[in-house]
Amino acid sequence: MTADRPGPAAPGGEKTVLSEDDISRSLTRIAHEIIETGHGADDLVLLGIPHRGVPLARRIAATIAEAEGAERDPDSLAGALDITLYRDDLRRSPARLPHPTHIPSGGIDGKVVVLVDDVLYSGRTVRAALDALSAIGRPAVVRLAVLVDRGHRELPIRADHVGKNLPTSRSERVGVLLTETDGEDAVRISRPDATEDEEARR
Repeated sequence: MTADRPGPAAPGGEKTVLSEDDISRSLTRIAHEIIETGHGADDLVLLGIPHRGVPLARRIAATIAEAEGAERDPDSLAGALDITLYRDDLRRSPARLPHPTHIPSGGIDGKVVVLVDDVLYSGRTVRAALDALSAIGRPAVVRLAVLVDRGHRELPIRADHVGKNLPTSRSERVGVLLTETDGEDAVRISRPDATEDEEARR
C-alpha cells in the first residue's frame, strides 16, 4: 500500500502524491494480485492503453515473468491496444493520431486479458478499449489494472487492480510521469488556473 499523505510540493504548485518507490511498489503489488487470481503467464495477456499504459503493462509483465520463473520475454506477455477510432470524443477531436496496436503472439482468444492504463477517471477510455478489444478477438476474461483511480466515474466501470485511490476534484489535474516517456517516475496533482480548460476526461 502506498503512502496516503501527499508528498512535497513540486514546481508550479504541484504536489507529488506517488514517488518512484511508491510507483514501483504499486506495480509489484498489482502484478502479484494478478498472479493470485490464478491466471498463469501462459494464459495471460497484458494490453497497455497508449501512451503510459504501455510501459506500465511491460513493467507488470516483467514482474509476473520473474515471479513465476517463466523463461520468456516479458514482451511476449505485454502489448498495446490502440483505442483512437473507438473514442466517443473523436468527432470533437478528429486530429488524434492513432498508435500501433501490438498483440503478443498467440492472440487474445480464450486468454485472460488485463487492460492497463495510468489513470482511471470517467471510464470512457476503458469503454473505448473494450470496444477495440472486441474487434480483435474474444478473450475468456477481461480485467482492468490502473496505477491511479481518481474517481468521478461517468460509466459503470471499476478497476480490478488499483495502485492508488486518489480522491480529487474535477478541477484538479493528475499527471503521471514515467521514465520511459518522461524521464522520471512520479504522480503529481495540481489545480489549473481559472483560465485553463478542465482536463479532458479519461
